[in-house]
Amino acid sequence: MRSDYVLYTAAIISFIITGIVLVCQIEQPYKGLWIVTTAVLGLLFVGLGYSQRAKPQVKAVEPTPAPTPQPAPAVTEVVVEEKLVTTTEITPPILELTQVKGIKEKRAGQLKAVGINSVEDLAKASAEDLAAKLKISPKIIERWIEEAKKLSGKS
Repeated sequence: MRSDYVLYTAAIISFIITGIVLVCQIEQPYKGLWIVTTAVLGLLFVGLGYSQRAKPQVKAVEPTPAPTPQPAPAVTEVVVEEKLVTTTEITPPILELTQVKGIKEKRAGQLKAVGINSVEDLAKASAEDLAAKLKISPKIIERWIEEAKKLSGKS
């Protein structure tokens, strides 16, 4: 049971006792003291209950990174016998680190901080060196490297 509910219940009981003492027609020597004491205790319990209430969980929203612009295909023009021939070279798309299974945004940021900026860089990296820099198990990094090699087509 949450502690704020217990404190609110104690406050209600204190207020009920205050009401009973007020309603009693019997003259008691310390009736005023009972009223003030139970009312103050009730207010104290309400304040404590309020301070112990469950705080709303606010999830931090990370700003989404701007999409990286893909390089435009290189266009070269060659003039042969007064004919215009256009050729287009298509560069392979740059693979993001988050495409590797087990790497999320936070880990991708840590990898970029140590110089691993793409899947190709990860495929070429040493598991032991990265494990020492990131302070995680080399077995996990070996799995990342294998996955990066599969994604980049380098086996």
